[in-house]
Amino acid sequence: QVQLVESGGGLVQPGGSLRLSCAASGFTFSTYGMSWYRQAPGKERELVATISYAGSTTNYADSVKGRFTISRDNAKKTVYLQMNSLKPDDTAVYYCKAARGVTHYWGQGTQVTVSS
Repeated sequence: QVQLVESGGGLVQPGGSLRLSCAASGFTFSTYGMSWYRQAPGKERELVATISYAGSTTNYADSVKGRFTISRDNAKKTVYLQMNSLKPDDTAVYYCKAARGVTHYWGQGTQVTVSS
């Protein structure tokens, strides 16, 4: 059974940091590219960051470049999103996604709220 389980979300003040984790099971994690998406209330889901299956290539949305870092540990079957200098506009449900060719899996999401 394929599972992607996100954790690490919560309430943080502007300027603060959070690290999200996404633990995978039920598929060959090391052969899938991984991504983080987010969806704010009333908005479409948007791509935040991607990392290749070996971790050698990363890409970021312009809105998070220099503040967020995506990484992965294939031995632990986990992908991370380190989020620094958080802003209220970063408030959203964050989802991880695994993709290989036409196959993709989604996690259930974790809420991140940036507010004073």
